[in-house]
Amino acid sequence: MAVGGELGRLDGAIFADTGWEPRRVYTHVDRLEVELSKAGIPLYRVRKGNLRADTLDPATRFVSVPYFTRNADGTEGMGRRQCTAEYKLGPINRKVRELLGAAPPNYRTVPRGRTAVQWIGFSSDEIHRVNDRRENRYTTKRYPLIELGMSRKDCERWLRARGWGDVAKSACLGCPYHGNAQWRAIRRNAEEWADVVDFDHRIRKGGIRSGRPELDGEAFLHRSRVPLETAPIGRITRTERVDAQLEIYDEFAEQGDPNGCSPYGCRSGVPTVAKLRLGEEAQRGA
Repeated sequence: MAVGGELGRLDGAIFADTGWEPRRVYTHVDRLEVELSKAGIPLYRVRKGNLRADTLDPATRFVSVPYFTRNADGTEGMGRRQCTAEYKLGPINRKVRELLGAAPPNYRTVPRGRTAVQWIGFSSDEIHRVNDRRENRYTTKRYPLIELGMSRKDCERWLRARGWGDVAKSACLGCPYHGNAQWRAIRRNAEEWADVVDFDHRIRKGGIRSGRPELDGEAFLHRSRVPLETAPIGRITRTERVDAQLEIYDEFAEQGDPNGCSPYGCRSGVPTVAKLRLGEEAQRGA
């Protein structure tokens, strides 16, 4: 929308790369970079490291990922989420400070009076995620899609109408927040599926630091707390069923009624049987 002039001018876009996104996401970002450059908008790619490799490397600092856990006493829990803050928000904010004139090498202090308006792409059905609390003195938040009243489905229609097709959701391949639909999408790519299954096995004890496991119990990527290859990802959730119904309506809006207007499929508003009965009654009255 910014490229097309629908939302005003952007000074730049930032993509935080965890190093472990689906291939489709990187393909989309590559295309975005081309389109943004045509409009004179730079795309900055920032990165702290590779989340998958760092998580499994005992020599790196341990970062808590929200795994689903089963404790030694049989109780269940969930790990704290530090990965988003350290691998996404941290690198983004560092780049913003750099662009605002913070001095190298650490880019910690922004000159007084310099600020950035940060656009966040929450849709209208994600309004519960909006937090207007200022996290620092150099950025203020804006939510353009919510301002326009655009839902996720509205965004998908907008993208399809302009030739973007289906856009992959940006999230680590091994994110425990995936729903069953996302796990099934990953499973359709044999290489990516083998990757996350392997990772799921490797994090069973949460990682090894100082020669001992991080967990007394076990950690899993899927909320069922069973190995990913046996998890019930084939189960269709209620949300998916609702989304599928909405997609049918979207198809009607885009392609028209698939029944067309044949003599036996015309939708004039009065059932054919009712018309016949009306005709019979008219004949009897005559």
